[in-house]
Amino acid sequence: MAPSLSALIIAKDEERDLPGCLESLRGVVDEAVVLVDAATADKTEEVARRAGARTARRVFDDYAAQRQAALELCVKDWVLWIDADERLDEGLRRDLPALLGQPGVDAWSLPFRVRFLGRDLRFGGLGGERHVRLFKREKARFSGGYVHEGAAVEGRVERYRGPGRVLHQPYHDIADYMGKLERYTDLAAQKRFAAGRRFRPWHYLIGPWEFGVRAFVKLGVLDGGPGLTWARLAAWHSWLKYAKLKRLERPG
Repeated sequence: MAPSLSALIIAKDEERDLPGCLESLRGVVDEAVVLVDAATADKTEEVARRAGARTARRVFDDYAAQRQAALELCVKDWVLWIDADERLDEGLRRDLPALLGQPGVDAWSLPFRVRFLGRDLRFGGLGGERHVRLFKREKARFSGGYVHEGAAVEGRVERYRGPGRVLHQPYHDIADYMGKLERYTDLAAQKRFAAGRRFRPWHYLIGPWEFGVRAFVKLGVLDGGPGLTWARLAAWHSWLKYAKLKRLERPG
């Protein structure tokens, strides 16, 4: 019998992006599991159910715990971790079933393509992005806490080298980026503070450093306006999380 596949998604206020994600999974996964943040205020859960996904609600504490809870709802042999703002392209849809049957492999690292302001970003540190997103259910567990969580796999991890990609459009426009910035930088600062990290004088330079590395060292300038805009926003993101870390250090 061929291995079966679950898709794992956590979502909060994702009624805009979730339909496209679930559509890209149609015919590829055997079940889609959407764990909805209990604070969701839109029709995310309704959208998921209409698409045939199983849903549950959970109060958000941190990303790793939320994804682990979703993983424990999955029942198939393999799990594909995917977010609402991501899609499988046709190449990956075609190749994914064959990956499940590779002997001795417990997980796969998948390549990504990031799209921003109408352009696929090939530079600025994004062109070679890949993550472990496909794994045997019983071989993986989520770790990482507040943000930048990952799947820790017990076993052999291989790199998928085919033409397929996970298409990622994390922000529809600059307003969307700024709308998510507060939440992400809050969580990043809290994670650093809990780990014992503290603000240092050189963190005042983190913004210019981040912009210079992304725009020039990693050649983000070659992606034109979208690449330079991404570099500027990434620099602001980096500075803001350290500024918030400094604020957490103040008594009271």
